Amino acid sequence: MRRRVLLAVLAVLSIVVMGCDLRTTAPPGTAPVRYRDAVFTTVVTTSNITFGSAVDQQGQTVTLKLDSYVPSGDPVTKRPAIVWVHGGSFSSGDKTSPELVDEATTFAKKGYVNVSINYRLASGCSAGTPTAACVTSIVDAKHDAQAAVRFLRANAAAYGVDPTRIAVAGTSAGAITALNVGFDPTDPGTSGNPGFSSAAQAAVALSGAAILTTPGSGDAPSLLFHGTADPLVPYSWAQATVQSAQDAGCTAILVTWVGAGHVPYLEHRAQILKKTTSFFYKQLDLAHAPT
Repeated sequence: MRRRVLLAVLAVLSIVVMGCDLRTTAPPGTAPVRYRDAVFTTVVTTSNITFGSAVDQQGQTVTLKLDSYVPSGDPVTKRPAIVWVHGGSFSSGDKTSPELVDEATTFAKKGYVNVSINYRLASGCSAGTPTAACVTSIVDAKHDAQAAVRFLRANAAAYGVDPTRIAVAGTSAGAITALNVGFDPTDPGTSGNPGFSSAAQAAVALSGAAILTTPGSGDAPSLLFHGTADPLVPYSWAQATVQSAQDAGCTAILVTWVGAGHVPYLEHRAQILKKTTSFFYKQLDLAHAPT
């Protein structure tokens, strides 16, 4: 009984604290507000665009592909962009993961350029069992996602992207990757598109934590969604990530779902989309973006 009461109190406190956080509070303005509300009804999807290549752990060269989601008929030529990264324990998964398609489509209707990427995978890998192959796969995923960030900067004019407003977001292994990109703005460019910055201006993670990276001063602000009963990526890892980022002077926010497990996207879809929208609007300074 006492434990149930404590969990209920924690749930209420989580809602109150996050609800008062101005960094995830919806921006004001009469609808429709671009980048806050859906201002387009049709999204154009282009599949299997090559954004780089890299050698996998079997010594094979892998062509890296992405799918783009952009609003149809948008006259704006400098738009914020989001790189979406799928989950799958670094051993499986695909850029067409349903929650990523939903998020990319939703944000395209708000006026964003979105790309959902594939990256190198390792058979049998799991973030919770750090074998040598796993460690390499986690690093490979980060490098490939950074290559996608650089791809958007290298092709900013062609895709109508504002190179100063690029965010990265993901689920599970993709969430780990998103945070690793946000907390490591440097990369040698081994996966493609050298000569451009790999830095992201914001990172959002659903059921993820930073692994093999440590936040430093000036790194990307981050928003983490996590359940306390996550059996794959422990909640304590997310807590430690946020604390480490805050200790480094970075903006880091943790949305806690008491009793929730791993990737409860459908159960919390409305909250995820609302808070992610507000977070990006604030951190990418979209009140002053071209419209």
